[in-house]
Amino acid sequence: MKEIGNEVAHGVHNYSREADWVKPEDPVLLERLEWFRDQKLALMMHWGPYSQLGLVESWTLSDEDGDWARRSVDWTRDYEELKREYFALNKTFNPIRFQPELWADVAEEGGFKYLIFTTKHHDGFCMWDTHTTDYKITGGDTPFHTHRYADICRYVFDAFRAKGMAIAAYFSKADWHSPYYWAPGMERGRHMWRGPSYNPQDYPWLWEQFVRFTHEQIMELVTRYGRIDILWLDAGWVRNGGRVKQDIRLGEVIGRARKVQPWLLTADRTVGGPYENYVTPEQTIPDRPLSVPWESCITIGTSFSFAYEDRYKSARQLVRMLMEVVAKGGNLALNVGPQPDGRLPKGAVRSMKDLGAWLKTHGEAVYGTRVCAPYYTGDCAFTRKGNTVYCTYLYPSEEAPVPERVMIPYSESVAGIELVGKEGRLDFARTEQGLSVRLPDGERGGKCPIAHVFRIHRT
Repeated sequence: MKEIGNEVAHGVHNYSREADWVKPEDPVLLERLEWFRDQKLALMMHWGPYSQLGLVESWTLSDEDGDWARRSVDWTRDYEELKREYFALNKTFNPIRFQPELWADVAEEGGFKYLIFTTKHHDGFCMWDTHTTDYKITGGDTPFHTHRYADICRYVFDAFRAKGMAIAAYFSKADWHSPYYWAPGMERGRHMWRGPSYNPQDYPWLWEQFVRFTHEQIMELVTRYGRIDILWLDAGWVRNGGRVKQDIRLGEVIGRARKVQPWLLTADRTVGGPYENYVTPEQTIPDRPLSVPWESCITIGTSFSFAYEDRYKSARQLVRMLMEVVAKGGNLALNVGPQPDGRLPKGAVRSMKDLGAWLKTHGEAVYGTRVCAPYYTGDCAFTRKGNTVYCTYLYPSEEAPVPERVMIPYSESVAGIELVGKEGRLDFARTEQGLSVRLPDGERGGKCPIAHVFRIHRT
C-alpha cells in the first residue's frame, strides 16, 4: 500500500498512527470498545448502482484518480460523458432479487457478528429513503422505488438485527453528486478531484449548505433506522485540515447523534482524534500487534464492489487472515459486493459458509479473546481468554503433511493441552523451542485440515 499520509492511494486508505488515537473519556464508549473487541468478524458490503458496471465504486468520477480508476473503462474516452452515464446508473438499478433475510442467513452461518453496510459512497447515491435528495434508492428515477424492499437500509438493518448482529452504517463524508460539494461552474471547472470543486473558505455560505446537508443525512440514519452501533465514516480527506480545509463540524453532529444513541461508536477513518474510536487498515494487516482498537477491511474477492468473474478467497485463506488479525488484537471486516440483481455471488457465499463451518468448531479461539505473546508467527496464531491460551496451528494447503508432533513456540508454564473439537488431554513435552505436542492418531492421514487449534491451560 502506497504511503501518502492520511490520504488514499488507488482508492485504498492508509490508516492512522497509534499516537493519533484518543481514548474516549465516556465510560459508555469505553465499554462499547470492549464489546467491539469481542466481536472479531464483520461482514462489510459495498452496494449501489455502480454494481451494474462491475467496476470500482465511485472513483471513476474523480479526474485526479482517473489514471488508475479508469483503466478498465472501455466504453468511452469522453470522461464528461462517462460521468453523466455513471450518475445516470440509478435509472437502471433494479435489484428485484434482493432478499435481505437470505443475506442475514448467510452472514449468521458464516459466523459474522456485525454488519458494515454502505449507506452512501462518494458518488452520493443514498441507499435509504432520505429526504435530503432525490438521488436515492427510493427516488422516482430509480425503478426499484416501487419494490416492497425499496428502503434498502431499513430492511437490511432489520434483517441482520433479527439475527442478533450489530449494525455499522458506512457513510461517506464526501458527496460528488451534491451541488453543495461538487458545485457546477466553480473554481475547478470540469477537472474534478475527490474534494470540493471550490475552496470552502472562499465560499462559506455554500460550504454551510453542505455541512447542514451532511448533518441532516447522518441524523436521519440515527433517528429513523433503529439501533446503530457504529457510524463508519469514509472520505478522510473531509476534515479540518489537509490540502483543503473541509470542516463539517463533525463533533457537533456526533454529539447530537449520541443524545439519541449514546452507545454510538464512530470510526472517522484516517483522521485521528476523538471521533476515530478505532482505526481501519484497508486491504492490509499491520505487521505487528496494535495497542489501540482496530479493524482491517479486506475483500473476500478482489474488489469491494461487485466484479464480474471475480475470484474469491478460500476458507483456508480466510481463516489465516482472520487468525493473523485476531492474534494482533484486531477485528476483520470481510467485504462482499452484492450483484446488481440483489443476490450475493455464489463464490462469496461458498467461502463465507466454509469459514462459518470452521468457526462453529473453533470459534472459542476467536470470539471474545485478547492478545497473547508471541502473537502471530506465520504458522501459529495465539489468543487467550483468562488463564486459557489458544494456539491456532495453520497449515498452508490440504496437501501439506500432518506431522506426528507439532511444535508450539510457547514458553509459559503449562498444566495441560487439549485439541479444540476433540475430547481428552494431549501428550506434550517441553523443549528449547517450546511445546512439542503429539497429535492424536486420528488427526493424521487424509487431507490436511485448515488448522489445528490447541487449548493450553496455564498453571
